[in-house]
Amino acid sequence: MNGCCRCALAHRRFDPPLHPAGADAGPDHRGRLVHERHHAVPGLVAGRFDEIRNQTLLQTATQVLPYALQTSILIMFGILFCWVSAGFWTALMGFLELLTGHDKYRISGKSAGDEPIPKEARTALVMPICNEDVPRVFAGLRATFESVAATGDLDRFDFFVLSDSNDADICIAEQQAWLDVCREAGGFGKIFYRRRRRRVKRKSGNLDDFCRRWGGDYKYMVVLDADSVMSGECLTSLVRLMEATPDAGIIQTAPRASGMDTLYARMQQFATRVYGPLFTAGLHFWQLGESHYWGHNAIIRMKPFIEHCALAPLPGKGAFAGSILSHDFVEAALMRRAGWGVWIAYDLPGSYEELPPNLLDELKRDRRWCHGNLMNFRLFLVKGMHPVHRAVFLTGVMSYLSAPLWFLFLVLSTALLAVNTLMEPQYFMAPRQLYPLWPQWHPDKAVALFSTTIVLLFLPKLLSIILIWAKGAKEFGGKFKVTMSMLLEMLFSMLLAPVRMIFHTRFVLAAFLGWAATWNSPKRDDDSTTWGEAFKRHGTQTLLGFLWALLVVWLNPSFLWWLVPIVGSLMLSIPVSVISSRVNLGLKSRDESLFLIPEEYNPPQALLSTDKYTHENRWHALHDGFVRSVVDPQQNALACALATSRHGKAEPIEYLRAERVRHSLKVAPPASTTPNAWPCSAIR
Repeated sequence: MNGCCRCALAHRRFDPPLHPAGADAGPDHRGRLVHERHHAVPGLVAGRFDEIRNQTLLQTATQVLPYALQTSILIMFGILFCWVSAGFWTALMGFLELLTGHDKYRISGKSAGDEPIPKEARTALVMPICNEDVPRVFAGLRATFESVAATGDLDRFDFFVLSDSNDADICIAEQQAWLDVCREAGGFGKIFYRRRRRRVKRKSGNLDDFCRRWGGDYKYMVVLDADSVMSGECLTSLVRLMEATPDAGIIQTAPRASGMDTLYARMQQFATRVYGPLFTAGLHFWQLGESHYWGHNAIIRMKPFIEHCALAPLPGKGAFAGSILSHDFVEAALMRRAGWGVWIAYDLPGSYEELPPNLLDELKRDRRWCHGNLMNFRLFLVKGMHPVHRAVFLTGVMSYLSAPLWFLFLVLSTALLAVNTLMEPQYFMAPRQLYPLWPQWHPDKAVALFSTTIVLLFLPKLLSIILIWAKGAKEFGGKFKVTMSMLLEMLFSMLLAPVRMIFHTRFVLAAFLGWAATWNSPKRDDDSTTWGEAFKRHGTQTLLGFLWALLVVWLNPSFLWWLVPIVGSLMLSIPVSVISSRVNLGLKSRDESLFLIPEEYNPPQALLSTDKYTHENRWHALHDGFVRSVVDPQQNALACALATSRHGKAEPIEYLRAERVRHSLKVAPPASTTPNAWPCSAIR
């Protein structure tokens, strides 16, 4: 395909062309702009790589690295350098975008105003959940519901909790929490709860089922995660933007992480809040209407989503066949293939989420994301996919494939050291060679090579702090505190990078070897890592770090200075993982205004309400839900009222159910712990 990236799509259906910023952005002008932006990314990366190859870095690498194993190392270095360079240019364009604020093509630049939302623009807020933290889920749902009600547009929205939970105690707790939130927030007839019996295709199947049953009743759908909170102003703005941009299929917000108290989570919150805007703005700058969709905190036009975004299983056998795991990137690509725009409203406030509380919980999430991204690469050559979304599939793969490439690069570098140390050097490489080839070592050029890579990795972080200095650093604790937080976060990220590299390498190998990927829901509350769990998960890495360091010291002690950031981080992985998961250290850092974010300095009402309702829900949380549903008449009535019909009897299931009932009757909870009763007529 050649010419304008937008015009390259075979089945184009944009009419009129996408130009949400105003009438002066005509199709020809915008087409040229899109062409320039989309083709500038590989141009900048490749151009920078050519400059390095022709002038400094690759020549430097050729001189720095001995000739043995040189080709393999240079190839991997070139791939990884291009990957790092792409991230750098994305952040740089995002920095310029946020600093000037003059990009008239941003989706939120289309003035939505405060005009009334049309009656036909009904929107469903759907929250798929599966064995989640029930008090936190319904606290966030209630806060979002009340925020929408405060806008006066509640009659345009309905809320759906779509449960795939299979833990009996959690299912009963969900039902009770739904009843409580409806009663306390006045949500009867506006907040609905449904639990599927057939849990197929995970989250995407849950959404498919909703679309089949109720999708025709709504013009738009906002997908929420179990930890999502959105303000009423954000949601009504999304609907107005959809109404003002009739060719937009998906508008993705940029969720801001907040709400966690562990040291690890607070550092990650700080990183995403400070550095994240540069990358999301940069993605928008390059992608425009062919952007990302992250699966939550986004509004979707229901009709084209139903018509074009159904996900069929990938054909074949093996680990990369079957139901699509990471559905969001694929749904965005299918929406764009059908001719609808996918945009990021990166500057729209009021969208929030939470992060995993510790490193191990984050890595559990990364494992399934890794498998899903690798699987999605099978769609890279599917007919009709837009080039930008092909690039999205490629970047999704490189997000995890870069880890084994870095690891292999380091292993080969160590092997190169071993070859040069243990083998006799060869000065005459060809017959009848007149002059010897002397090994060359240029430490100054090696330092230049290392420094250039460091600049590309860390300059975006410095640009983020410069932007905060320019815009005002008070909500981040002031200029000094935000700078100290950045330096501490950089040190922490350097300690974690080798640990993530080893884990992601294992995840990639597991995906290719067909090892089963667990899909347990990540922790949603503050959860500290025990020393025993840390030794179990990081023990192998610690041993690898020690053995690697001993090998390098034996071969050439001076080389250890180059490798100490890697092996040192691996050796410290256990205490770093444990200490960073502590809540008391996170709270102490907040008291010192370190890693402070605006959502902590001046919390929005939606987050204040979420925190309040979470504490209230935990105080009144329902425990031993299945037992209570058997012995408590009111819980039993609620469970029976919300039960779904059975399609048929299965003897193992019936036997297990009978055993659980007998056990529940035997260990009935004391009457003093039975929750306050409500009139039976309220649930009939």
